[in-house]
Amino acid sequence: MFDRIMELPDEVRNKYSGRSLRFASASGSRMRPDVVTAFMDQFGDVIYNNYNATEAGMIATATPGDLRAAADTAGKPAEGTEIRILDPDFHEVPIGEVGSIYVRNSTQFDGYTSGSTKDLHDGFMSSGDVGYLDDAGRLFVVGRDDEMIVSGGENVYPVEVEKTLAAHPEVSEASVIGVDDEQFGQRLAAFVVLNQGAAATPDTLKQHVRENLANYKVPRQITVLNELPRNSTGKIVRSELQARVGATTQGG
Repeated sequence: MFDRIMELPDEVRNKYSGRSLRFASASGSRMRPDVVTAFMDQFGDVIYNNYNATEAGMIATATPGDLRAAADTAGKPAEGTEIRILDPDFHEVPIGEVGSIYVRNSTQFDGYTSGSTKDLHDGFMSSGDVGYLDDAGRLFVVGRDDEMIVSGGENVYPVEVEKTLAAHPEVSEASVIGVDDEQFGQRLAAFVVLNQGAAATPDTLKQHVRENLANYKVPRQITVLNELPRNSTGKIVRSELQARVGATTQGG
């Protein structure tokens, strides 16, 4: 909804002053940093971004101050919640280093009705995501632990590439997936939706990624779509993107 509000024509959006708006909350999906900043520039510092999990309840909250400092943060631990960033051997990683996000609080549940639950260590439950903490104690979620793409022996998290593509002034949104590749194991394929009237090409977008990230994070294939496939809850259907890659490969 934040995206839709900021995509409205200026003359429509400017009809509403937002003077009475005191609180705007988001959760359940990553927010685009440029949209966060643009919304608060127009309507005031009122956005609170929540990072939650069904198994553990509220994990972190980003206040407007947090978002002004780092628009892509998930915020600081919620009251009564502890967060640890652990490596595969369950050791805490240094500040700024990516690892698995583990959470401990009084709201996490004991398990699913099947009797299973998320991985646990020392009372901390895995959120299923990977991320890092900064010097101020703010959490940054890099992606799902099962979304990591290994390309040519290098680990890539799609969200990092997606955020870089979405930061291009002509890109409205982007999604990145891993595709099987005989030479590299996996390669990156990106799908982007351009802003109305934009003329960016796959080559110019690849160069944009190359200028901001390491070479191994540049998608080998970028496809421009009118819209990304979504399910009834608004989540991107990655299986449909995988099918598009297969169709493109077979056709070309």
